[in-house]
Formats: sequence, C-alpha cells, structure tokens
Amino acid sequence: MGTETSIKQRFYDYICDLQDRITTALEAEDGKAAFREDLWERPGGGGGRTRVLESGAVFEKGGVNVSAVHGALPESMRNYFGVNQADFYACGISLVIHPVNPMVPTVHANWRYFEMYDAAGNIAQQWFGGGQDLTPYYLFEEDAEHFHQICKAACDRHGSELYPKFKAECDSYFHNAHRGEARGIGGLFFDRLRPDDSRSETDWYEFVTEIGDSFLEAYLPIVQRRKDMAYGESERTWQEIRRGRYVEFNLVHDKGTLFGLKTQGRIESILMSLPPKVQWAYDHQPAAGSPEEKLLEVLKNPRGWV
Repeated sequence: MGTETSIKQRFYDYICDLQDRITTALEAEDGKAAFREDLWERPGGGGGRTRVLESGAVFEKGGVNVSAVHGALPESMRNYFGVNQADFYACGISLVIHPVNPMVPTVHANWRYFEMYDAAGNIAQQWFGGGQDLTPYYLFEEDAEHFHQICKAACDRHGSELYPKFKAECDSYFHNAHRGEARGIGGLFFDRLRPDDSRSETDWYEFVTEIGDSFLEAYLPIVQRRKDMAYGESERTWQEIRRGRYVEFNLVHDKGTLFGLKTQGRIESILMSLPPKVQWAYDHQPAAGSPEEKLLEVLKNPRGWV
C-alpha cells in the first residue's frame, strides 16, 4: 500500500494512544470519577470508542471520543464537494471537558484526518484538521497566556507563520455571531491542511500530532491552579449562564455538530459536548466593573495573548 495508507493508519493508531493518555491523566487529576467506555459501530462502516466521565470531584462532565468511519459519501457531503458518487474515510479524536469549579475553564479539542476516493479507489482528496480552544468563566490572564504560549510553541516548531494564522482562524470560527461575542479566549483552529509544494502529508501529520501532544501541557496546569479556589452560588450561576452560550454555539454554528445531526450520526457522541447544567436567564447583564463584565469585554474584543 502507498504512503497515504500508512499515514491513515499511523494517525488512527496515534489518536487511540492519545485518547488513552488524556483519559488517564484526567482521571488522575479528578481523583474520584472514572471514564466509562462505550464501543459502537456505524451501520455504513466503521465505528468508535466513546469515553465519558461524569460527576467527578474536579470535572462535572467530560468526553474523549475516537472514531474511524468509512463508506459511501453521504448525500450532503456529495453536494458539498460537487461529486455524484464517492467513498470516504474519516478518523479523529474529539474532547470536551466541563469542570465543577467556575474558576476552571471548559476546554475543547479535536484532531482529524479525511480521505475521499475516486471511482478507481485512488485518493482524490485528503487533509488534516483540528485545534484546541479554551472557554473560561472567569478571566485569569496568566491562564490565557499559558494556553496560548503552549499553542504557539507547538506551532513554531513547524513554522513561525502557523500560530498567528491558526489563532486568527480560531477567533473567527468560535464566534457566536448572533451574540456578537467569542465563545472563549481561543487557541488554534485549522482545516483542510493538504499536501502541497511546501508541505507533504507527513509534514502535516507531524504538525497535527505535535498539537495533540501539547494538549495536556496546555490545560492541566490551569486546572491545578484553579480547581481549589473558593466560589459561591453567584459564580456557579454565571458559569451556567455562560454554558448556555456554549450550547448555543454548538447547536447553531458548529459545523461538526450540524454535520453529525444532519447525517444521522451517533447522537450520544455528537451531543457529548453539551454541559450537564445550563441556564438561560432573560437579558442577564453583569454588574459594572465586575469580574463577569471583565470576561465579556474580552469576549467581545478578542486580543493577542503572547
């Protein structure tokens, strides 16, 4: 088989190992709850390994999913790509972690690989995509700087132009346009990373796996700094109101969620990203000069952190 097949298998093996590393580290950090594993099969071909943690000491809900699916391209994707008939292969890892303490941010990440084949079975298109982003409820600038510095360092090892490009794409993508505010303080977002004259598929594989390897270093130190901080009912209420914005983004704007819902994907895995307790308070406005207002100012005017 060709290099493309080896990249496909290498990446699938990588995301399975990364899932193990991340769930092991999160369980150790939580100290109470364990991930429940759910193996599933897709009727059209392939399947996945969903792991969900609930009601922990540190993490209220978390999911880390791996999937690898293949078969005939769904009609919605055929229309999108402008093809009559094609087969595809897609694999990836996706995670969302919702903490108990409002001082600890929610985090999301995913890394994925896609191939589409022509009638003869040759690869017609292939690319990597993914990213990682942070959604705080209370703004600690040192946390935002740490997260972005880890993202930048991982990018810089593959080209100094990558971090500013993918940071800007993240700010643009994770934006609740109907609210006029960002979902969080950003990170990295990239899609359709294809082999070309400047980078091969192996180069993009090395880049994407470098970003995946950086995730725990980017997130866990923030958890450790904030998980024991004091909070009360008002902070918890604010957390649940902001979680409502998170839900709005995922159900209104997020391409992956919408694609899964429109193509009859596995609903439990698709909606794993939603937090367990959420509020929608009518016309809620934080007090002037409050920490809550400070967060909103940054969400309405994204800025650089490194």
